[in-house]
Amino acid sequence: MTNFAENRRMELSINKILKKDMDLVIPLIMELSEYQTEESLLKSRMNEMFEQNYECFAIYLNEEVIGTFGLWFMTRHYAGKSCEADHVFVKPKYQNRGFGREIFEYIFEYARGKGCEMQELNSYVQNFKSHKFYMNLDYVIKGYHFLKKL
Repeated sequence: MTNFAENRRMELSINKILKKDMDLVIPLIMELSEYQTEESLLKSRMNEMFEQNYECFAIYLNEEVIGTFGLWFMTRHYAGKSCEADHVFVKPKYQNRGFGREIFEYIFEYARGKGCEMQELNSYVQNFKSHKFYMNLDYVIKGYHFLKKL
């Protein structure tokens, strides 16, 4: 007898979430950032983000939340109307299955639908695996992202 769960089709879906549902993705963002930000501070920051030009999404495989990403919308002098992907994360056990490409195709289509001319993102300098992935999606490295703590 075959296990029903083994035969279920793996179906990826992406849903925009509301501020009230951010607890769905907080654990994933904490894992992505290697738990460097306290949960209460992260929730406070996320609450503020939802009041800006930010939208958050949960990535589902069947009924399980396996990832998240956020999108920032702005107009930039060098790019026109732009969408910046933020905190793109898929649980490690679901990586390397082709979901990343599906997720970014969704992001590109969603951004086009909002009139965006450009899609951009930041990637940590040491994250070579992501650099290869993004370049395979036709991103080009245009500069460095600098931070200064005030």
